[in-house]
Amino acid sequence: MKMKIYENAAAAKDMLSRGGLGDEELAQKVRQIVSDVAENGDAALFSYCEKFDGTHLTPETLYVSREEIVAAYAQVDQDLLASMRKAAKNVLDYHSRSPMQGDVRESGGRTTGYVVRAVERAGIYVPGGTAPLFSSVMMGVLPAKAAGVEHIVVSTPAKNGKIAPAVIVAADLCGAEKILKAGGAQAIAALACGTQSVERVDVIAGPGNIFVTLAKKEVYGRVGIDMLAGPSEILIVADGAQDPEFVAADVLSQAEHDKLSRAILLTDSRTLAEAVQAAVERRLEKLPRREIAEYSVSHTGGIILVKDMDEACALANEIAPEHLELAVNNAEELLEKIRNAGAVFLGSYTPEPVGDYFAGPDHTLPTGGTARFFQVLNQDIFLRKMSVIRYGRKALEEDAEDIVRLAEAEGLNAHAEAVRARMKDR
Repeated sequence: MKMKIYENAAAAKDMLSRGGLGDEELAQKVRQIVSDVAENGDAALFSYCEKFDGTHLTPETLYVSREEIVAAYAQVDQDLLASMRKAAKNVLDYHSRSPMQGDVRESGGRTTGYVVRAVERAGIYVPGGTAPLFSSVMMGVLPAKAAGVEHIVVSTPAKNGKIAPAVIVAADLCGAEKILKAGGAQAIAALACGTQSVERVDVIAGPGNIFVTLAKKEVYGRVGIDMLAGPSEILIVADGAQDPEFVAADVLSQAEHDKLSRAILLTDSRTLAEAVQAAVERRLEKLPRREIAEYSVSHTGGIILVKDMDEACALANEIAPEHLELAVNNAEELLEKIRNAGAVFLGSYTPEPVGDYFAGPDHTLPTGGTARFFQVLNQDIFLRKMSVIRYGRKALEEDAEDIVRLAEAEGLNAHAEAVRARMKDR
């Protein structure tokens, strides 16, 4: 099946709609896993890892050993390792350049403000899936590192006891303290609740499948989370001046993730739309992950014709995509009209993989329209603002009458008395 061309956004309504986080039956299964791990600790965690991943774990084998790390380095191609080091430097430099700053000010005997503190422990989840996502290790560990998190543990499924060497190497070179051989809802539960062998963390970040996402939703409140992410997606806004081969290649860059990934093109040029449609078909023939990408482009994606770029921007804001490519000659001008997106890629020579791997900004992004309220994973996810207040005696005397009046108006007399007790005329 070809990538479908829709005459307008209304015709694409069904394609644009995204499902939620699964049905209640699935959510209940996840709740049971979380509850079981919270109550039974290691025993439940090990049982689920064996059931779902075929990995027999013990407290002694739960974490990747130093010997396994050394062996992983020996298995990774040296050119790949060099590229990983360059990418890691770019990502760490990027996340380190805009630190959240405390702000404490004094005026008239009144000191108010906030100080910034990193959380003590962070859990970074890395999917197992069908590809070794070592880039997701970098994009999770390095923002936490930039924030100053002291203890960082990477958690990823060990399929039949094995983790891809590149994933192990990425975790080590990025400075993760431990690598936990566990995935799925059971790993999220262990990180959030703690077990006999897993120390609980303060924040869990990183993408995962529907079970991982539902587990993060379930444990939110026990720990902080970054976001609730779903299948990957790309929205490309392109004018008629673009090379259809570029656009088609970018469509497939996300479609190959999995069958639920979504790739959408918005264009005001029917000529470009038809050329991209044909180019996608040609490129699919040579794609190793053709079955996945072909299903994605024909079932969950499509090409939507718009009357102009203003309509394209308005529709992009409504969709609030994970990745938004502005493949137009006036990309900076259009950027001013974009409110909702996880990451925006400007111009014809900034394909989405530049951000996925190398440029520096994070690739862990809100999906399914949640860019309206979630933000890209960044060091702020691992930081907290703590309020700071200090009053001198004179300042308290000056403000006491107002504070007492406000407290008594709410019927909280002990609040008022805590102020009165310090006044001269008490």
